[in-house]
Amino acid sequence: MEPDQWLAQYGQKIDQAKRNAAQAETQLGGVGGSATSPDGLITVTVNASGALENLILRPGVRDVDPERIASAVLAASSQAQRAAAGRVVEIMTEFVGESPALDFVKAQMPHGYSGDGTDEAEPEVPEKRRDTRPDDDYFTNPPEVMG
Repeated sequence: MEPDQWLAQYGQKIDQAKRNAAQAETQLGGVGGSATSPDGLITVTVNASGALENLILRPGVRDVDPERIASAVLAASSQAQRAAAGRVVEIMTEFVGESPALDFVKAQMPHGYSGDGTDEAEPEVPEKRRDTRPDDDYFTNPPEVMG
């Protein structure tokens, strides 16, 4: 192979690597995860690095012990982080394939990632969810308790 031809091919490979890196950066920038507590009262959203971006506490949380709220926030955060990490692993697999680089990415996930074989089973949905209406609505139109 001629040196000029080799250099041209090498330049093309470098250009393709730059395009791939830019595409991966764009895709990773939009990654996040979200999880809701089993009772539906708490929803947590995190970014690709697992940092908290949003926390929603629904009105029914007023009746819950603060320690249970804290525990539910932490559990939902961990689930959201695993979801975001799972998406990061999917994106990186597209770009680097099964490789030592992907193994390194996986090893950096503090809570693992969705799809790593340690996912908890989805909790069964209760037949009736707790009423999460604001107190004023609840007391104006209480649920039927005798029937």
